[in-house]
Amino acid sequence: MKILRALVSVSNKEGIVDFVKVLRKQKIEIISTGGTSKLLEENNIKVMSVSDYTGFPEILQGRVKTLHPKIYGGLLVRRADPHQLEQLKEFGISEIHMVVINLYPFEQTIAKADCTLSDAIENIDIGGVSLIRAAAKNYQDVIVITDPKDYALILEEMNKNNHEISSETRMRLAVKAFSMTAAYDRHISNYLYGLTDNQKDTDKFFTPSFQLRYRKVQDLRYGENPHQGGALYVDETTQEPSIPKAKILGGKELSFNNIYDLHHGLDIAKEFKEPICVIIKHTNPCGVGRDKHSMTKAFQAALDSDPQSAFGGVVVLNREVSEECALLMNKIFLEAILAPSFDKKALSLLEKKKNLRLLTLDFNGDVSPEKVDFKKITGGLLVQHRDLGTIDPKPWTVVTGEKVLDSIQESLVFAWKVAKHMTSNAIVIANASHTVGMGVGQTSRVEAVKQALEKAQGKTKGAVLASDGFFPFRDSIDLLEGSHLAAIVQPGGSIRDEEVIQAAKEKKITMVFTKTRHFKH
Repeated sequence: MKILRALVSVSNKEGIVDFVKVLRKQKIEIISTGGTSKLLEENNIKVMSVSDYTGFPEILQGRVKTLHPKIYGGLLVRRADPHQLEQLKEFGISEIHMVVINLYPFEQTIAKADCTLSDAIENIDIGGVSLIRAAAKNYQDVIVITDPKDYALILEEMNKNNHEISSETRMRLAVKAFSMTAAYDRHISNYLYGLTDNQKDTDKFFTPSFQLRYRKVQDLRYGENPHQGGALYVDETTQEPSIPKAKILGGKELSFNNIYDLHHGLDIAKEFKEPICVIIKHTNPCGVGRDKHSMTKAFQAALDSDPQSAFGGVVVLNREVSEECALLMNKIFLEAILAPSFDKKALSLLEKKKNLRLLTLDFNGDVSPEKVDFKKITGGLLVQHRDLGTIDPKPWTVVTGEKVLDSIQESLVFAWKVAKHMTSNAIVIANASHTVGMGVGQTSRVEAVKQALEKAQGKTKGAVLASDGFFPFRDSIDLLEGSHLAAIVQPGGSIRDEEVIQAAKEKKITMVFTKTRHFKH
């Protein structure tokens, strides 16, 4: 299909001048609108305005520009149908072979703090969406380009194929176009829904429909297991530090499990401002360590928590990796290491392990509280707010009577932050600098306590224990006889709280209620 004529109307003008210059060199006629036409003319590119082409001016302050039979007839004609081609001649309509378009920035507009309803309404694109859908519907005869990132790819293919675009590429671009308009309409619908009064839906966060828009950036070797396919998709609106934003410096290709484990490690690291090291195995921490002055000491503390489980794990650190720290890491088998940076000697040392994935990420950036967390179930989707918020011990209640020392409070906060990110039922035994023993993913809380004590190997004196949920019976506390733990932090809320509190008093262990639960499944 030879391209003779293109309609160009873009809100995002990134790269459009250079792209259209190449189209003009290939003798392609350009039809354009408003601001796009002005920009192209300022750059000495010959264009025909839509108004000149249709013989009808823009009206209603630009609300109506391209909604005209001469535009849509040129886009929707089936070029293999002689009768339809004859109709174009009858009405003086020219074929349009390419549409280059993107939409008014509705999502960016409503994200502004001072956005009014009027601002939002005027940024709902009508003609643009209609052009995209018409061109995409007729993809066999029309090329629709909605993403500036595709300009270079289109020109490359045109150069290789005598100025033509393959049917496969046209189909791919059409799919991308329909995905864009679907997402665009979703943003509009959700925004307007949030302004309506609805007695049943008091929380406007959960809109009537929930649609996902992610872009595939990588096909993975496989999913969780070799017989499962896998791929990585990204949410391009996410601003906070995240694994898809990480830069890979070396090592094997990241696997599905590597990415998921690194994600869980990063979530824990975000809880801390001070230097922190998190070692993750199968989505759960097997060691978390911190040190105000030394990342090496933080890593060693995390490793000492459970060196056996750390084998084959991933490591997330929120400070630069030094040569000293790299020397320690080099002694064990690790799948991946994520940090803000590696010094030259550390990188040189770790790069010698060809299979070790090394990644850097800018840890600066706020967590996005408006984002959702969802879990896929067969036939549906569970959607919830993310479990966010700074952990503040001020509202906590000491239920065993005595005052909590500052040093113990520091340990309790540390353990509680870690427990928040473990699979329930979860128990963390820790001191102020590192985890000592953890029980994770157990079907009963008493079994989680047993596992944590076993992992701690008797190193519990003066440490604290955190439980992500309340203790339904005193049996878990009775297991702590002789542990010499200093304190326990838990949500509270069991019908047997008084029995549990009494058990703690008998063991001379301070107990604190947070009144907040952190189940994670």
